Amino acid sequence: MPRVSEEQQQSPSRKIPFSDAFRAFIPQGWAPYDATPKEQLPAAAPAVARRAAVSALFPGERLVVPAGGFKVRSNDTDYRFRPHSAFAHLTGLGTDREPDAVLVLEPTDDGHEPTLYFMPRAPREAEQFYADARYGEMWVGQRDSLEEMTQRTGIRCAPVGELTEALAKDADSLRLRVLREADPALTEQVDQLRESLGQEESAVSDAELAVALSELRLVKDAFEVEQMREACAATAEGFEAVVADLPEAVRRGRGERWVEGVFGLHARHVGNAVGYDTIAASGDHANTLHWIRNDGELREGDLLLLDAGVELDTLYTADITRTLPVSGRFSEAQRRVYQVVLEAQEAAIAVARPGTTFSDVHRAAIDVIARRLEEWGLLPVSAEESVGPDGGQHRRWMVHGTSHHLGIDVHDCAQARTENYREGVLAEGMVITVEPGLYFKSTDLLVPEELRGIGVRIEDDILITADGNENLSAALPRDPDEVEAWMAPLLGR
Repeated sequence: MPRVSEEQQQSPSRKIPFSDAFRAFIPQGWAPYDATPKEQLPAAAPAVARRAAVSALFPGERLVVPAGGFKVRSNDTDYRFRPHSAFAHLTGLGTDREPDAVLVLEPTDDGHEPTLYFMPRAPREAEQFYADARYGEMWVGQRDSLEEMTQRTGIRCAPVGELTEALAKDADSLRLRVLREADPALTEQVDQLRESLGQEESAVSDAELAVALSELRLVKDAFEVEQMREACAATAEGFEAVVADLPEAVRRGRGERWVEGVFGLHARHVGNAVGYDTIAASGDHANTLHWIRNDGELREGDLLLLDAGVELDTLYTADITRTLPVSGRFSEAQRRVYQVVLEAQEAAIAVARPGTTFSDVHRAAIDVIARRLEEWGLLPVSAEESVGPDGGQHRRWMVHGTSHHLGIDVHDCAQARTENYREGVLAEGMVITVEPGLYFKSTDLLVPEELRGIGVRIEDDILITADGNENLSAALPRDPDEVEAWMAPLLGR
């Protein structure tokens, strides 16, 4: 693929200049740009209230939230761009918008005035139009003008070239905070500015901004809830596509890659991408929690642990896991393990309601897991001792937590304070996963031979409602009999 222009490919001593004749010729004969006003992005309207919430937390301070820039994949090839989640949350920009853009919340007497600094499209007579592989229209397509971006976001826009001056204006008389992780180069620029003004404790103040922006997403607004429903529905369709193609995945060989590809195709078609690297783990690979190599075979008689989610254009993602029999039917041993995981999940979902703690959900799941492990004779202590503060032996077979927050990030709100997350209380509008599992590695000699190599996880996306919860991913069956009945027609059986 072409990534840099002919001029950029040359060493400085061999750079080929553009001739005057070329410069005169290139801007001629183009149709005018479409002057039809652009529609506002769906996520732009709810972003207004989010900016107001942040404004209320930091009155009189200048807040800088970058989208971030491209990350190099190899040499002169970049990864596909995804804006920082906090930037997307506060602007409504999703998909691959808008590299190197920066949202600045400028303090005013009654709050903050937002300005979006970005690189607008260049006129066709400008060298950027034809020679800039990062922003040029010849290379990356038609970009928005300042007016068009304002129409899309509802935010006043300015060229990113004006940002340095805007950051320096009155900087000696107000506090400046930046979302440090989003754009290291911009963070360094802000740090140098603050250092020149003798401002201290910048890292602390920046961390406070990061925490606030993360905690802002703990409770989803109505728009976000609908996006989560849509992401779960799209993901369910992707799971159906995978099941329908399981025979081909078996026949082709390296079937885990086939599964990953089928789901990835679906995700790119109906949304922006996958929300995270798909786990397509067959057989004993299911016992590796973050198995994303996906290079194994799919075999009749094995289980496939599929952990995948569609990320919508707004960047909201589902996160669903189903453990499916490749042949369409569970063996007796597989069903035995599966039933315990399902029992644990149902116990955890039952307690997920306003007023209970985040940790209550995990405790409900592991109480079931530990009790069943004790009954099977696997625990060296009682179930009560295992789940106690000095125990943990059950974690040999379920080492991970049961839940995490979910939204515009698959592990959403990750910078939230412990007292508001791990030790926090569930509230209406939160979306969490519930995903217990049991993992019996093929090499685990403490496990009965018939269970070795079986790994099961069941994961659903749970919205906390006023009086309980809603399983947003309930369209995908969980009961083993229902799973088999759902798979049969998809497999043509």
